[in-house]
Amino acid sequence: MDSREASLHLATALAASARASRLLMGGGESREAVTSLGHDIKIKGDALAEKVLLEYLMERSPFPVLSEERGEVDREGGETCKWIVDPIDGSLNFNRGIPLCCISISLWRGNEPILGVVEDFNRGEIFSGIVGQGARLNGRDIRVSGVDKRSAAILCTGFPVYTDFSQEPLLRFLSQVQEYKKVRLLGSAALSLAYVAAGRADAYMENNIMLWDVAAGAALVLAAGGKAEWEARDKGLWFKADNGLI
Repeated sequence: MDSREASLHLATALAASARASRLLMGGGESREAVTSLGHDIKIKGDALAEKVLLEYLMERSPFPVLSEERGEVDREGGETCKWIVDPIDGSLNFNRGIPLCCISISLWRGNEPILGVVEDFNRGEIFSGIVGQGARLNGRDIRVSGVDKRSAAILCTGFPVYTDFSQEPLLRFLSQVQEYKKVRLLGSAALSLAYVAAGRADAYMENNIMLWDVAAGAALVLAAGGKAEWEARDKGLWFKADNGLI
């Protein structure tokens, strides 16, 4: 995919996100919980925003869509690219009025990210990027930080739905994060990765996270000069991204 084509697809993702953002900023019934089981919650806004995003993306591009709520929405043609969408990353935060949530849209080819959009509709911050072409925040260029030691770095992480909270896994988790200067749990993987791309945080790591939670953020970090790596696990992905120095 050449740079012009990627830019056109990025414009499509930005326009789709803007439409969903307007819907979610209205609040109201979109904050209401539909189900709440264990550590997971589904709210009305998830389905409402997803409908807006799917309709816009599928009307304006030839690619299928993988979305958190509906899974994979196929279309004929066997395209190698697909949209990966999380209508609201940080649903519980949105439900409770905690302003740490976002819309996440990315385009991948196979197992590689091409572009990503993360829109923090509470703050009016729109992170966007094309791998190999750079990343932006509200039109301004952004890059990952220059922090090169864990002892000086901020790590973002979290506990996904399928986290094992028994003692041994938690102690193993502690051993992985205790070298960092500070650890932050925002409740949104996509927003955490956008912060890494913008240099606000220096690294992100999470286990058993789902692809749609990190797909756009991975594109942003790579576009901003960082690195990202992931590995399939039984209940999701082991995923790590950082500024490339730590």
